[in-house]
Amino acid sequence: MATLLIVDDEIMIREVIKEYGNSYGYKVLEASDGLEAIEIVKNNDVDCVILDIMMPELDGFSTCRHIKEYKDVPIIMLSARAAEDDKLYGFELGIDDYVSKPFSPKELMARIKVVIERSTNIVKDIIVEDGIYIDRKAHVVKVDDEIVHLTNKEFDLLNYLIENANTAITREKILENIWGYDYYSIDRTVDTHIKMLRKNLGRYGNKIVTVRGVGYKFEKE
Repeated sequence: MATLLIVDDEIMIREVIKEYGNSYGYKVLEASDGLEAIEIVKNNDVDCVILDIMMPELDGFSTCRHIKEYKDVPIIMLSARAAEDDKLYGFELGIDDYVSKPFSPKELMARIKVVIERSTNIVKDIIVEDGIYIDRKAHVVKVDDEIVHLTNKEFDLLNYLIENANTAITREKILENIWGYDYYSIDRTVDTHIKMLRKNLGRYGNKIVTVRGVGYKFEKE
């Protein structure tokens, strides 16, 4: 479930967005000013911030700047001001979209969905799980900040297991997805690569668990 943070000093605006957000399956957090919003972002996993410009204490632009310094979370800016300069300045600060008030809640939900999906696709190129770091584009794996050298099949196997974390996967399914064909020595092929992968992951190797009678799974907390 993705988490939204609504930042607006108008309680009615927050209530409308929260009602629609909940109906679309989002968890919704609220902040009535920029300072409160910054603290929420620091202490919660937020997938998208809907941020008003005109607020007391700290305006939307300043709030956006502080949030981006701390965490690169997608931001949709709301404003009753439709000035082109405001929009351009917002995009220069790194916002992902700009919606003018009054707005259609359904359109806002559609924009939120697009922004979150875009952000998720970018993040998927980098996977961080405990002390394991995977950069898919660079084909690099680090364990506790140390580069480990995996074969192509070990790299693909690690990605596949993490993508399906906490799910028991049969040897046959692993073989089909990683090797792409049926192979006679299923147990030996998969088991050998699992053994080497565990060794390369060092103290995190025990995250790859043998599921008796089934196959393997990557345990994620």
